[in-house]
Amino acid sequence: MMLCDIAKSPLASGHRFDQGRHWAASLDLRFAQRDGVTRMVQARHQGPLRVQRPFYPEGRSEACHVYVLHPPGGLVSGDALTISAHVAGGAHALLTTPAANKLYKADSQGVAWTQHTRLSVEDGATLEWLPQETIAFDGSKGEQRTHIELHGSARCLGWEVMALGRPASDLPYVSGRIEQHFRLTLDGKPLWLERQPLDPLHPRFAGRWGQGGATVQATLWAVGIEDAPAAIEALREALPDNARWAVTIRHGVLLLRYLGNSRNEAWALCEQAWQLLRPLWIERDAHTPRIWLT
Repeated sequence: MMLCDIAKSPLASGHRFDQGRHWAASLDLRFAQRDGVTRMVQARHQGPLRVQRPFYPEGRSEACHVYVLHPPGGLVSGDALTISAHVAGGAHALLTTPAANKLYKADSQGVAWTQHTRLSVEDGATLEWLPQETIAFDGSKGEQRTHIELHGSARCLGWEVMALGRPASDLPYVSGRIEQHFRLTLDGKPLWLERQPLDPLHPRFAGRWGQGGATVQATLWAVGIEDAPAAIEALREALPDNARWAVTIRHGVLLLRYLGNSRNEAWALCEQAWQLLRPLWIERDAHTPRIWLT
């Protein structure tokens, strides 16, 4: 077989090296309350997506902590990750990851990757979505979609921290394209819709009206805070006084934004905000997942 034939045909394993490359992985989690304890009642998976056993560091009657594992550690051309989590009424789940997610450079064919996250929270349920940061390598191409469906009095708090390039290694993000979509609804009504292209060749990437040349950005959202104005005031008093972050509330969604050049600063800001908001939000002190400390 000629090299050109190898490039055009799938291997025995199903892997390809052309535009048809597609390596799918999925994880479908479901949480429900049983006898006063939030239990992970379903964990279906396909491909390299797993979870560790549930942890209860806050006590059996409190949040069920689960670590979402992706053993490859990052996405390459053709990867298609789908993560779904459903939290039933009365249950409380906290989901996080053991390490940063890496978005690697596209292959010679320029094939993109996709990562879709769907979070569904029923009336009376609580979900915390706290993944560690995402690092986009130069030349990465792909699409991220996050869809959050809330119902009734559901409460949800989460964040997304994105670092573009690897400045410490003198490898900035100067090529590629990442498109982010966020959609948050309550009983089917849109509360927060956002689309953001991250393209170094687009004027908004360097323009002061857009990305402004920043290499790190973060968004924290929270729904279900009873006194949101007081929460915003508390954040403004407690968090660092600089121009790299801002907080507001729209249609019942508290949004905190960071735009700067430090992954550590963005992460610390989100973690501190979560620690401050959690008692106001669910009357529970923040309990740092042990995996963040390893």
